[in-house]
Amino acid sequence: MLCEMCGKEVVATARVRLGRAVLSVCPACAKFGQPADPSPTAGEAPPPLVRRPLLSAGARTGGGGRRLEERDLYREIGEMELAPDWFKRVRAAREARTWTPEEFGKKLNEKKSVVLKIESGGFHPPDALVRKIEHLLKIRLRAETQPSTPS
Repeated sequence: MLCEMCGKEVVATARVRLGRAVLSVCPACAKFGQPADPSPTAGEAPPPLVRRPLLSAGARTGGGGRRLEERDLYREIGEMELAPDWFKRVRAAREARTWTPEEFGKKLNEKKSVVLKIESGGFHPPDALVRKIEHLLKIRLRAETQPSTPS
């Protein structure tokens, strides 16, 4: 038989528990674990699982059978997109604070090249970075778009 821990060929192995695993190991490796409970024999049944009854939706909420309705969150919050002049706003706000692109980049935890690309409009930042810029410069870069009417 092979030891499942060190790989040695041995005559007999012992079952030990190492963490959550139960391994068949040689006597030398057995000292690293706890003796495992004997595995259930073919005649023994495993202990039964305890199951709790499922509660209906009304029982969980206490609302007497109130049904949950689907909501379109995107319709409720409205569309927010970057304003057409968002990159000009960033540059003007940075210059108003007399920060260089390097200083602004350090405050944003971004490179100077990223700041320059943002200010030129050549890079559309992800939402997380837009929020960071808005918070740091105390400006709004996003504007609510008008819903398009089908014609």
